[in-house]
Amino acid sequence: MYTIQANPTGTRSIQVTEEHLSTIEKYALFQHLIDSNGIVDESVLEKLRLNIRSLIAAQESDCKDLLDLCIDVIYHKDMKAFGLHQLILLYIQWEESEE
Repeated sequence: MYTIQANPTGTRSIQVTEEHLSTIEKYALFQHLIDSNGIVDESVLEKLRLNIRSLIAAQESDCKDLLDLCIDVIYHKDMKAFGLHQLILLYIQWEESEE
């Protein structure tokens, strides 16, 4: 289990599990998400949310892993652009440790 900081002051945090990171990898959710400027802002978070909604709507089979990721992390009440940036950094670190 990992904890990411959800705001710059560190008063809010979000719990992220290995399963959440595996789901991000399985569906390549961060691929082509950030524009060439490299800035993670609220529009990037909204784009991710819309991408996930589309994936869930298009799934014919069970997508419990995506739903869990949404409920626990992506639609968490404290998730903002700062938290998404921290999640991306955690994912990069996790992916490197997996190799």
